[in-house]
Amino acid sequence: MSDSTAVTSAPADSAGAGATGSRMPSRSSRRKRAGRVGHVHPLVALLWLAPALALIIGVVLYPAIKLFDASRGQYSITGLRTGDAGWQNYSKVLAHPDLGQVLRNTVVWVIAVVALTIVISLALAQFLVKSFPGRRFVRWAVIVPWAASLVITSQLFVLLYDYNYGVINYVLLKLHLISTPVDFLGNDSWTMFSMVVVGVFVSLPFTIFVFIAGLGAIPDDIMEAATVDGASPWQRYWNITLPLMRPALMIATVLNVIYVFNSFPIIYTLNDRNPGYAHDTTITFMYKLAFKSQEHDVGMSAAAGIFNVLLILVVVAIYLKIINVREETTR
Repeated sequence: MSDSTAVTSAPADSAGAGATGSRMPSRSSRRKRAGRVGHVHPLVALLWLAPALALIIGVVLYPAIKLFDASRGQYSITGLRTGDAGWQNYSKVLAHPDLGQVLRNTVVWVIAVVALTIVISLALAQFLVKSFPGRRFVRWAVIVPWAASLVITSQLFVLLYDYNYGVINYVLLKLHLISTPVDFLGNDSWTMFSMVVVGVFVSLPFTIFVFIAGLGAIPDDIMEAATVDGASPWQRYWNITLPLMRPALMIATVLNVIYVFNSFPIIYTLNDRNPGYAHDTTITFMYKLAFKSQEHDVGMSAAAGIFNVLLILVVVAIYLKIINVREETTR
C-alpha cells in the first residue's frame, strides 16, 4: 500500500516540478525583460528632457553668450554698440583704481553674512525642532523675511536706520546706550555692519529650514544610544549631530555663497546715497560701471560680470574641494 503510494506520488511530484519549472522564466529571459523595461529610446528621453534643456538654453546659456559678446564690444554713452573692443574692457576692469576696495568689500560681505547665517541658523533650527506650544506659528513667522521682497525689506531697514527718525536710534537713545544718533548708512564705520545685519536677516529663513530638514533626518535611536553611553549634550552635538548634518551644511553654505555674492537689492538700496565704490561689492560695481559712474561703459560692466561669474565658480569649487578632502580624511 505504502509502496504503491510512493510510486504514484513520485510522478505527481515530478510533474508538479515540471509544471512549476515551465512557469518560472529562465535567468536569461528575466535579464532580457529587465533590459526591455529599463531601456528608453534616446528620442523619448530627449522628449522628456526638452523642457528642461530649453529652459537651460534660454535662461543660462544664451544670456551667458550674450554677456560674453557684450564684454568684447565698444559702446557709446547711450548704450549703443559702436564696434568691437577685443579684450580692452577686461584690461580696463583690472586696471580700475577701485577694484581692490570692491573685492575686499565682497570678501567681507560674503564671509560675514554666510558665517553668521550658518551659526545663528544652527542654533535656531535646534530650538525649532523641539516641541513647544506655538511652534507652528513661530515657524511661519520665520518664513516672512524670506517671502517678502528684498527691495521692500531693504527699504524697511533704511527707515529703521534713519539718522533723525529711525526706530533703532530712538531705542538706543532712550536706553542711554548712545548720546547722539548714529548714521548707520552714512558713516563708513557702520555701513558694512548695517548691510551685513540685513543680509543675515534675509538669509536666515532658508538656512533654518534646510537645517530643520537635516535635523529631522537624524535617527532618534542614535541619540538615545549616545545618551545611554553617557555622552554629554555637547559631545552628542559635536560628534553625532554635526557630522550627520554635513549634507545640509554643504547645501546651505554653497547656496548662501551664491545668493549673497549676487545680492544686489540689499547693497544697492542701503548704499545708494553714498558716492563712489567705498561700500560696493562686485555685483553693484558692475551696475554702476554701466549706469551710475563717469564711465557709463556697458562693455566694462559686462566684462566685470564675466569676472563675477568666474569668481563665484572658483569660490564654490574651492569649498567643495575642501569638503571632499575632509570627507576622505575622516573615512
